[in-house]
Amino acid sequence: MDKQLIYKQITEFWMNSIPFNQELGIRITRFDSEESEIRFDWQDKLIGNPLQKILHGGVTASALDFTGGMVAAANIIDQLDDMSPQMIQSSLGKLGTIDLRTDFLRPGRGEEFIVTAKVIRSGSKVAVTRMEMHNEQGQHLAFGTGTYMVG
Repeated sequence: MDKQLIYKQITEFWMNSIPFNQELGIRITRFDSEESEIRFDWQDKLIGNPLQKILHGGVTASALDFTGGMVAAANIIDQLDDMSPQMIQSSLGKLGTIDLRTDFLRPGRGEEFIVTAKVIRSGSKVAVTRMEMHNEQGQHLAFGTGTYMVG
């Protein structure tokens, strides 16, 4: 099976089958083993501090975690010899967050939030990723490091 088609099918699954991603309004704009990216728009229901009208820290951490997991998943797929749907499902079924560190740099203000992730290290059992969140003005709001079980 073609890797780009697999990426497309997984992207559609994550956007349409995970209610929390739908609640946040997440759009997957890039998904491959080099870098993954999501975007979501400001919504009042995502407020963490109503006096300052800033994004909830849990939304920030969740967006970082999801994007880190995406790029870790793409690396799992890249390491597979058997690209059958059963093998892909079995391999991605092992994916899980082991550790997540979130560093908040600025209050989460903006109309759109862009989160990117790259792999720092990908082994047979564990992958480590680096994630960043910016707003539409390019302000760096947060970064994170994620460790994921991949095998």
